[in-house]
Amino acid sequence: MIDDPVVTGPPAVKRRIDGRRLRSERTRQLIIESYLDLLRESPQPPTASQIAKRAGYSVRSVFERFADLLALSFAAADHAFAQGMAQAVIHHADGDRQARLLSQVETRAGICERWLPLWRALLHNQHESELLKVRIERMRDAVAARLLLMYQPELSTLPEADRNQLVIALEALTDFESWGRMRERHGLSVEAAREVWVNAIDRMLPPTPQES
Repeated sequence: MIDDPVVTGPPAVKRRIDGRRLRSERTRQLIIESYLDLLRESPQPPTASQIAKRAGYSVRSVFERFADLLALSFAAADHAFAQGMAQAVIHHADGDRQARLLSQVETRAGICERWLPLWRALLHNQHESELLKVRIERMRDAVAARLLLMYQPELSTLPEADRNQLVIALEALTDFESWGRMRERHGLSVEAAREVWVNAIDRMLPPTPQES
């Protein structure tokens, strides 16, 4: 990472430059948030004009901060990943089976509910860039790592090959599109969809060692 150049000169000049940087960063963040809001409202990827109008800036302002809409989707993906990691604070990792089930499903459901539209946009654009594919895989790896952590007592009882297969199955079960099908195709409420996941995961996991 290249450090910002050192600004020399009168304090008033430094304040003006710092102020411009803060305003530019706020504009960039508002553009990202407007892009995400539009994705949540419509399955169609928003245009630069729509994004600019929602953010309250000109189209020129959008492209001053992002080379193109693909670059904007990268920034949105990084924003979502950071927000998702903050949202996925580990709770009850040492709890009993039911506490871990409820905690993991509640966290995963919250992330899917919030970020499903962006996830679909990323998948739609994934063939446009290897960097985007890396971001998608990074998100999937984070899901698998959380599953391994939250269900470690049960997974540890399985041979490695069986454990890997079960994690793959659990990741598929709790994928964004699985959540989308429950919410959209089947019309389930958030609470009902969570219950489906809790019951399915509970059936798939082997007995907890101390409960054997």
